Amino acid sequence: MNERNINPDPDRPASKLRTEQLHKSYGATIALDRVDIDVLAGEFVTLLGPSGSGKSTLLQLICGLAPPSGGRLFIDGRDQTWSPTADRDIGVVFQSYALFPHLSVEENVAFPLRIRRVDRAQIASRVASALEMVGLAGFNARMPNALSGGQQQRVALARCLVYKPSLILMDESFSALDRNLRMTMQDEVRRIHRETGATFVFVTHDQDEAMAMSDRICLMNAGRIEQFATPRTLYNEPATVFAANFIGNSTILNGTVRNDGMLETPAGPVPLPRNCATPAGGTGAIVLRPEHIRIGGADDTGLKGRVLDVSFNGCEQRVVFELRNGQPAVIKAPTNIEIHRDQPATLCWTPGDGHFIAGPTS
Repeated sequence: MNERNINPDPDRPASKLRTEQLHKSYGATIALDRVDIDVLAGEFVTLLGPSGSGKSTLLQLICGLAPPSGGRLFIDGRDQTWSPTADRDIGVVFQSYALFPHLSVEENVAFPLRIRRVDRAQIASRVASALEMVGLAGFNARMPNALSGGQQQRVALARCLVYKPSLILMDESFSALDRNLRMTMQDEVRRIHRETGATFVFVTHDQDEAMAMSDRICLMNAGRIEQFATPRTLYNEPATVFAANFIGNSTILNGTVRNDGMLETPAGPVPLPRNCATPAGGTGAIVLRPEHIRIGGADDTGLKGRVLDVSFNGCEQRVVFELRNGQPAVIKAPTNIEIHRDQPATLCWTPGDGHFIAGPTS
């Protein structure tokens, strides 16, 4: 039976893509472990995680390239769990681009329209619009082997856009591009997202890419969702130590909560952040981001240690600090501060800049 989402909040966009306990296993190996997600219409959501986290498996189930082992999948409120890919109103841009080498740019982009038996005059108009949207106007007669990697990527994107799907899936589509071209394509895809209003689900293992492009990030680990939140929330308020370590660099101070507002850690006692609601005797960890830590003098209040390494990164210095218990910490320091390797120093920060994660952390 088909279902439709009832949206109780008229100001909230309708659900475009929803899964309920979606599951995929290969024999005894669980690739996706009962995942629930809800992607809103017009959202740009990134599935982020390390290799083997389940992000590509989830994408395959969304587009119908693999059958689920259990659970349900809804697109626009309709149960599409077992629907063929052609009935899902989706477009897919693969990592390999999958262009037809014997067809020109125009013929590659026109292909989805031809198999849909769109009128010839309309095909020409829509192909021209799609190529203009991706910055390839005038490339109609080029063959794929005469294009750069970035241009091939744009052709693949134009081919996806030309039939105007309302849900666009992109699977590690920029991984083969160099850094500068990858950043250019990120900007282009964000622009296209704004112009088309389509819903995008983007797969990557690149944290910076996910942070730059997404309205929300679905962080995955071992087939499960670790946290589903905005980039800002994921960075400033990670729900787990895995999230804190995977998104950006973090210094994690594990310990036991004392009754005097301090956390007893192997490196020494440190003040608890404001968000700590764990009672005395409970365990947890303080997450510190590099930009919130500063190097103080040997006599300053904080955690004592020494500078292990200093590297110049243009607008800042990256400092690796070793606490007395041997734990490393990463700091971003201004370039006008002179810091030397093996220098005794103190790790200092404002307690309000830390974030507390309750519970066992190892």
